[in-house]
Amino acid sequence: MNTDATAISIASGSAADAKPGNTNYTNADPAFRVFVDTLSYLEPEELALVIEAYRFSEEAHQGQTRLSGEPYITHPLAVAGALAEWRMDSQAIIAALLHDVMEDTTVTKAEIAARFQKPVADLVDGLSKLEKIEFQSYQVAQAENFRKMLMAMAHDLRIVMIKLADRLHNLQTMAHVRPDKRRRIARETLEIYVPIATRLGLNNISRQLQDLAFRHVHPMRFRVLKRAINAVRGNRRELLSKILDGIHSKLHEENIEAGVFGREKSLYSIYRKMAEKHLSFSQVLDIYGFRIIVRDIPTCYLTLGALHARYKPVPGKFKDYIAIPKGNGYQSLHTTLIGPYGTPIEIQIRTQSMHNLAEEGIASHWLYKDSEESGAHLQVKMHKWLHSLLELQSSAGDSSEFLEHVKVDLFPDEVYVFTPKGRILALPRGATVIDFAYAVHTDIGHHCVAARIDHELSSLSAELANGNQVEIITAPQASPNPAWLTYVKSGRARSKIRQYLRTKQQDGSSELGENMLNQELLVLGIRPSEVPTAVWERVIRDSGKKSKREFLADIGLGRGLATIFARRLAAHGEVPLVEAGAPAPLVVRGTEGTAIQLATCCLPIPGDPIVGYLRQGQGLQIHTANCSVALKSRNSEPSNWIRVGWEPETGKYFDVRIKVTALNVRGVLGRVATGISQAGANIENVSMDGENLGMYTVLHFLVQVSGRLHLASLMRRLRRMTDVVRIVRDQE
Repeated sequence: MNTDATAISIASGSAADAKPGNTNYTNADPAFRVFVDTLSYLEPEELALVIEAYRFSEEAHQGQTRLSGEPYITHPLAVAGALAEWRMDSQAIIAALLHDVMEDTTVTKAEIAARFQKPVADLVDGLSKLEKIEFQSYQVAQAENFRKMLMAMAHDLRIVMIKLADRLHNLQTMAHVRPDKRRRIARETLEIYVPIATRLGLNNISRQLQDLAFRHVHPMRFRVLKRAINAVRGNRRELLSKILDGIHSKLHEENIEAGVFGREKSLYSIYRKMAEKHLSFSQVLDIYGFRIIVRDIPTCYLTLGALHARYKPVPGKFKDYIAIPKGNGYQSLHTTLIGPYGTPIEIQIRTQSMHNLAEEGIASHWLYKDSEESGAHLQVKMHKWLHSLLELQSSAGDSSEFLEHVKVDLFPDEVYVFTPKGRILALPRGATVIDFAYAVHTDIGHHCVAARIDHELSSLSAELANGNQVEIITAPQASPNPAWLTYVKSGRARSKIRQYLRTKQQDGSSELGENMLNQELLVLGIRPSEVPTAVWERVIRDSGKKSKREFLADIGLGRGLATIFARRLAAHGEVPLVEAGAPAPLVVRGTEGTAIQLATCCLPIPGDPIVGYLRQGQGLQIHTANCSVALKSRNSEPSNWIRVGWEPETGKYFDVRIKVTALNVRGVLGRVATGISQAGANIENVSMDGENLGMYTVLHFLVQVSGRLHLASLMRRLRRMTDVVRIVRDQE
């Protein structure tokens, strides 16, 4: 697709010269005449509406110019021209002509809807940025704009087609944009728009966007690489001709009718290969590939066999995307052969219908009647993916997190794995068992504990490969672990895990906040159960929170002080007062999860005197009263510390560190470990000092005990051992 022809500035005439029903555009601008001529596939009344939209946009942008000095209307005209090349409907073309009027002029959505109907207004609104809202930073604003655009895409695919055409023309005409802004727009294109185009199967526009963005992000590398390719183009012409003749003769010998085309890889794909594999340009031999177009699927496989008979295939380089299409509907046979002089030859074999889909993707639905059935199937797949964005949106914490999930989900490289029943799932390359579990169902992901990959037991972090059959093993009591976020690859899995952990944190924080508030109310002489509902609603509303749960969670996370909110509740006369009591310590069980965390510096256990440090936005951290870290902070931030105490029976085991100095004799580690086990404690970790201490060795154990009494019993048992010289509790 080339939009340069439609980017000519409007120097004379106007849309008024191109009235509906009038095919004489001699007085109209040349770019406009070219544009109208490409709309011959529209009905006359649709063409009339497009011309009216052009006139409307021209008037709205009157007096506005691009940085190049051209009238602004040249840009929407170029975008609409690109859509006309895709033979898109009149509503999409009108929206392309009007796509900047809401953003850059005083025109409103209501005006557009009244003049060009609501579907067009919705398209324009989906393309407009949120510039009237103030955001914390440019990054947050961009994330929110992307969120809006992607959500609109999920409802109407035409929005992304217009946006991609808009981005392509902007990249083609960035000569007058500041270099830093050029680089930012180009990076954004590579990170977001190129993967979206690839996901939608728009390989043609994807390649154009890649090379244009590459030129702006790395201008020097672009020029050097372009010169190098131009230099070798002539040198390799004889080799390419020899390969092409060889393919033609073999296909003729086998009576296979086919079109054979040599193709040069895009500059960006060559650069990426050099960067990823640390190659110099001279080491990249496969800058050319060949594409073979045949009449039907059986002929694809016949052609593959014929070529494998002519040239030796490279092991492991064959991919059958016909039997198992890519997630964006792409189908072809891929193989790499060893050609003359040991040159690797990349071959793609496909039918004409597959070729249409491969080059134009979702746009082929409008472009090619012969692939109408395939296009409809592709539309279903794309709508399914786009609607998965709605699910990501609902579970994302904010726009930045949503954009992060979408970026992960836009990876074009995929692995294809099977469920035990033979269902194929496409996952990002590098996906793990956990990604697979969440792809099957959220509940299976939440409760997975292990898996069988090709019938062999495997861990949750195991990376999946093409063709693996995966069976997930679940347990009712299992739940997501924050550590999973370090190795999951799919946006869905990452989103679901974060959503679960957020909910769990809010539940724990809400419970902690309620306990803290109740404690303060009792100090003021108020029974928490006797606070009227109306008083609660008033205080919650005044604090700007949506619910009591959110209100209490903020207290538990340290975003609001329980003392202040207790006084606000007491300030209302409807609250009955009782005799005020002495402040009681907050009770800690040690099983509260993320709301209450035991400090790793001192590892408190039941029986230890403890204090609580309320961290802004992170909940309550429990330290031992004599912890050196706690003592420093208590002096500098006394208001953040609260009185806490242990629940009498926690029914839980707690980590504690012990340091054992023992005789450096054979088998001492085994005997000490046996003693710990006999004392009813679990060993979580063990290490030894690296220094050679002669007759003594120092052993560091991380063990689990039920409390201080249990620890004392364990230490007494170890002291009675003849090999043990000294044992102490190890606290940083």
